[in-house]
Amino acid sequence: MNLVDATQTPAWARLSQLRDQLNVNFREWFAHDPNRVERNTYHAADLLIDMSKTYMTDEIKDALVQLAYEVHIPERYEAMIRGEHINNTEDRAVLHTALRQPPQALEEEHLVLADGQDVTADVRAVLDRIYACARSIRSGEWRGISNRRISTVVNIGIGGSDLGPVMAYEALKPYVHEGIECRFISNIDPSDIVEKLKGLNPETTLFIVASKTFTTAETMTNAKQARGWLIDGLRAHGVLSDAPEDAQAAVARHFIAVSTNLEKVAEFGINPENAFGFWSWVGGRYSVDSAVGTSLAIAIGPERFEEFLAGFRAIDEHMRTADPHHNAPLLMGLLNVFYTNFLGAATHAVLPYSQYLHRFPAYLQQLTMESNGKRVRCDGSEVTSATGEVWWGEPGTNGQHAFYQLIHQGTQLVPADFIGFANPAYPLSYDGVDQHELFLSNFLGQTKALAFGKTADEVRAEGTEEQIVSARVFPGNKPTTSIMAAALTPKVLGELIALYEHIVFVQGAVWGIDSFDQWGVELGKQEALKLTPALHADEQAMAELDASTRQLVEFYHDTRRYE
Repeated sequence: MNLVDATQTPAWARLSQLRDQLNVNFREWFAHDPNRVERNTYHAADLLIDMSKTYMTDEIKDALVQLAYEVHIPERYEAMIRGEHINNTEDRAVLHTALRQPPQALEEEHLVLADGQDVTADVRAVLDRIYACARSIRSGEWRGISNRRISTVVNIGIGGSDLGPVMAYEALKPYVHEGIECRFISNIDPSDIVEKLKGLNPETTLFIVASKTFTTAETMTNAKQARGWLIDGLRAHGVLSDAPEDAQAAVARHFIAVSTNLEKVAEFGINPENAFGFWSWVGGRYSVDSAVGTSLAIAIGPERFEEFLAGFRAIDEHMRTADPHHNAPLLMGLLNVFYTNFLGAATHAVLPYSQYLHRFPAYLQQLTMESNGKRVRCDGSEVTSATGEVWWGEPGTNGQHAFYQLIHQGTQLVPADFIGFANPAYPLSYDGVDQHELFLSNFLGQTKALAFGKTADEVRAEGTEEQIVSARVFPGNKPTTSIMAAALTPKVLGELIALYEHIVFVQGAVWGIDSFDQWGVELGKQEALKLTPALHADEQAMAELDASTRQLVEFYHDTRRYE
C-alpha cells in the first residue's frame, strides 16, 4: 500500500478552506440547528458519544471522511487485523485486536494469522492458564510456603506492564475479590518498592514479574529486591531455614511471571509452568488485555475479565463495520487531526468524572504519546505536518480546582474529552441530596459552560461593577466531546480503552507514521547505563561527560550520604 502524504490530498486542501471559513459560535449553531445534537451523537457499544459541542460541521465531517479514504485508513485497518507487518521499523504484525477473540472463535475456526500462524488458539490457551491460576488464588487453593492463602498480589513491571494493570485495577475496584489486594511497583526509585511493600506479610504475598524478555532493567532490579524481601521476611518469621533449597521453594510459591523468556524465568527461580507469555505482535501499551493483565484477572476473576475483553471486541467491531460518517473512533481521531494540524492545538485533556478512572489519563499518555510522538514517516522521510498531542488530565471535580481556569479563560485551545457515568458504584446521599447527581451536575455544567460561556451583558445583569466585567466574561466556544455510559463496568472499561486505541491508529494513519514502535524510549536508557561508572567516580567516565552532566554528578558525589 503506497504511503500517501495527507497534506497533498484534495481533502487536506478542502479542510484548509473550511478552517479559514470557520466561525465557531455554539450559541448560534445550537439555536439555528435543532438537529445538531442528533447528527453529531454516536452510539458505540455501550458508549454514548456526543460530539455536538466540538468544531465538527457537516462540511468538516465530509472532508475528514474523505481524508480517511484518501490516506487509506479502512485498508490500513484491515491490514492491521489481518496480521500484516504494519509496524515496519520492527518488521512486526500489530495484533492487539486478536487478544480479545471470544471463546467460540476456536469452534468457528476464526483465523487470525501472524506470520502464517493462527494465533486464536494460542491466545485462548494462555487465557485458560491464567484463568486457572486466578481461580486457584481466589479460592485459596494456591498457598504460600507456610500454607497460608494469598491475600496480596504485587505486580512488578514498567510502562505498559504497569500502567495498564494499575489503571484497570483502580477503575474496577468495586469488582475486586474482597480477600485480595493488588499493589503495583514500577519505578526504579527505591522509595517505590519500599512504600509498596510496607505492611505486607511475605507469607501471604504473591509477586507477578511482568517483562516480556525478563531483562528489563527497572523490572528485574525491583524483582530481585522483592525476592530478597520475601526470603528475608520468611526467615524472620521463622518459616524458612537458611537452606538454599528452601529459599528456592519459597520463590517458586510466591512468584509468577509474565514473560516468554522461560530460561531467564527459571534462572530467577520461578517455575516456568507459572509463566504466562505474550507475543512480539503485542506492544506493551496495547497489552493490558493480554497476560500482562494477569493481576487484574486474579482481582476481578475470569468471568469479569471475559466481560472486559468483550468490551474491547465490541469497539473493534464498531470500528471495522460502522459507516464512516457514524464511526465514533474514526471521527474522534480525524477531528483530533483537525484540531492539531489546522487549529494549532498542542494538547488534549481527558477529564473522567469518576474517581475510579484517576489513572486513565496517565494510561492514555503512554498509549497516545508513545504511539504518535514521531517525526519520521513510515518510509523514513520527515513528517509533513505536526504530529501527536500532549495528553493530560485529572478526574473531576479535582481538576476544576486546578487547571479548568486555563481551559475556560486562557489563550490556549484545549480540546477536552469528558467521561461520565449515569450510575455510581456507591449511591450516597445526605440531607436529601444525591451525591452522584451533584457530581454529575458538574460534568454537565462544565461542558455547557465551556461551550456557551457567559457574555458581558450577562455579567452586568448580575450587578457586577464595570471595571471587573471583562474578568468575569467567559468566551465559550471551547470544544468538548462528552462520553457517557450507564456505569463503569469491566465491559465499559474495555470499550473506553479500545476507543482510544483506535483513535490513536486513525491519527497515526493520517500522519503516515508507525504508531507501534517506540525508539524514542531507548536513547535515554542507553545513556543511563553509560553513566553508571561516573556515579561510581570512575575518572575516565567523568572525563567523558559534558560540563552540565559533570556538574550534576559532582554534586551527587559531594552530597550523597551512605549508611
